[in-house]
Amino acid sequence: MKHRAIGAVLFGGGALLLALAAGLVFVVKPAMAKLPYDLEASTSVAEARGATFLQITNGSIAINRADLRSTVRVSPDAKTTGKLSGDLDGKAVVWQVGQTVERTDSKELVSAYGAALALDRVSGSALEWNGQYLDDTGTQEKAQFSGQMYKFPFGAEKKTHQIFDRDLRDVRPAEFKGTEDIKGIESYRYEQVITDEQLNLAEGRVKLLLGALAPGATTGKVVYSNTRTVWIDPVTGSFLNVREVQRKTLVPDIGAPATLLDADFSYTEETVAASVKRAEDSRQGLTLLGVYVPIGLVLLGLVLAAAGLLVSRRGTAQAAGEPRHRADVTAEQPAAADRGGDPSVPGQRPAPGQVEQR
Repeated sequence: MKHRAIGAVLFGGGALLLALAAGLVFVVKPAMAKLPYDLEASTSVAEARGATFLQITNGSIAINRADLRSTVRVSPDAKTTGKLSGDLDGKAVVWQVGQTVERTDSKELVSAYGAALALDRVSGSALEWNGQYLDDTGTQEKAQFSGQMYKFPFGAEKKTHQIFDRDLRDVRPAEFKGTEDIKGIESYRYEQVITDEQLNLAEGRVKLLLGALAPGATTGKVVYSNTRTVWIDPVTGSFLNVREVQRKTLVPDIGAPATLLDADFSYTEETVAASVKRAEDSRQGLTLLGVYVPIGLVLLGLVLAAAGLLVSRRGTAQAAGEPRHRADVTAEQPAAADRGGDPSVPGQRPAPGQVEQR
C-alpha cells in the first residue's frame, strides 16, 4: 500500500506539470502575444541624403536640396484606450503618432503630421474607430485607417500584407520578398511598390503649386511613387528597419513636370539598433514562457509520471510474492517432524559414503 500511495503521488505530480506546460503554451503565451496596455513610447529616425523637396517658407514656394531627417514618435494613449467600448474593449489599443521632417543643416521644418488610431492588439492592423484622425494640413480630418501601419502581426507570415499609405489614404499590397539577418534576428522583408498614382489634393493647393512652378498652366495633378521596404521581426511583428524611396511630381497641362520630392529615407543605425533591442526583449519573454519553461515542465512531468508507474508496479509485485494464508504451528496441529510415520516431505539425502538413517 505504501508503494502504491507514493506512486500515485508521483504520477499525479507529473500529470499536473504536463497540464501546466500545456496551459503555458495554449493560454499564457497567446495572452502575452498582444500589444500591452503599458507599452512605452518609441521614436524612429530616418534620414535622406541629398534629397530634393518642396519647401514653403512664409508663403514662399521653393524647390530645395539638402539632407532631411524624419522623426516618428509613437505614444500609446492609455487613457483613451481605457474608454474604448463595444468590440474594441479589450481588443484594441489607441496610439498617438506624430512625424516631423526637417533639414539637417538649418533644422527648418519641412513637413509634419499627427494622427490617432486604434490597433488590434494581436494583428497590429488598424481598426475602425470613431476617434481616429489624420492631420497633415494643419486641420484634423476624419480618417479611415486600415491594414498595417506601425506594427505587423505577432507571428508574421511569409505572405502579402496590406500596408496603409498616408499620402494615398489607402492600403497597397506589400509582398514577402525573403529573409535577411538584422543584427542577429532573422527578419522577414516585405516590399510595397506604388507607381505614379495621382494624389487626391485640394484644388486650391494644386493651383498654388501651378502658379509658382508652372506659370501658364491652368490644370495639373501630382503623381506619387514610393518603393517601401520593411524588415519585420516575425515573432513580435516589430519593425526592425524601414526604407522608403519617395517621389512626387507636379504634372501641369502646359510645360515641363516639376519635381516636388525625390528622397531616399532609411532608418539610422541608432534606430535599427534600438528596434532590434526592443524586439529581443519582447522575444525573450515569449520564448521563455512559450518554449523553454513548457519543455522543462514536460520533461520533469514525464520523469515523475514514469517514476510513479515504476513505484506502483514494484509495490504490486511485492504484494503478489507474499503468502496470502499462513498456518502457524499449534498444539492442535503438531509439526510434521513430531508426528509418527514418514515425513510429508523427503528427508535430507545422505552424503556419499553414509547410510540413510530410517
